[in-house]
Amino acid sequence: MFSKVSGPVRLADRVAAILAEEIESGRLAEGDKLPTEVELVKQLGVSRTVVREAVSRLRNAGLVEPRQGRGVFVLPRRARPLDLEAESARTKAKVLQIVEVRSALEGEAAALAATRATPAALARMREALDAIDAAVASGGDGVEEDLAFHRSIAESTGNAVLVSTVGYLGEVARSGIRVTRANEARRGDFIEAVHQEHHAILAAIEAGDGEAAHVAARRHMKHAASRLQDADDRFWNETEDLAVDLGTAT
Repeated sequence: MFSKVSGPVRLADRVAAILAEEIESGRLAEGDKLPTEVELVKQLGVSRTVVREAVSRLRNAGLVEPRQGRGVFVLPRRARPLDLEAESARTKAKVLQIVEVRSALEGEAAALAATRATPAALARMREALDAIDAAVASGGDGVEEDLAFHRSIAESTGNAVLVSTVGYLGEVARSGIRVTRANEARRGDFIEAVHQEHHAILAAIEAGDGEAAHVAARRHMKHAASRLQDADDRFWNETEDLAVDLGTAT
């Protein structure tokens, strides 16, 4: 049914794309059972780990559903959740679009946090910022710590819908966030600017100034977009080699 997969693109991405095309085209219809893991390994020439990651991606995208002891089945067509972990999520246009969406959400989250955050929540934000600095100092990319900081702001609002939305966007936009931080890590002035922007957000929240927090969060995203705009073609050509965790969206 399938040809063996090879090439420079991550194998799990390729397998997920192949299976998704079978589903979207109707060759695998609603209610159809996917080939077994063993069959996919044999047909595509990849490892079981690759197949599992690819199927996990399809599940997260709402295309398939594993059924205990029966296999993996194609779900009815419906509006699909965002899947921003794909290769296209690391193109310049897509990353900038992600930044725009984050700007709108996180500006509001910061404004609400300024009026609702408890001392304990503020302490968690401060710890998250310290973790970013520690990750960068040790040579890490700080992606997980960056996500944790923005998630801590959303959590401090007490708005469960906002928390879920910010958390979901952060997870599925992980590729774009990794690209953003990789770009910022190229220059010391970028690293320092991000540090200052994060601390400005926290300072406004700690001061209970919702308007200032909103402005600081939006400014941070605006500057992130500007830094990405300044990146040259060589940087964007290299983003396809960035390692990105797969199958993490929930």
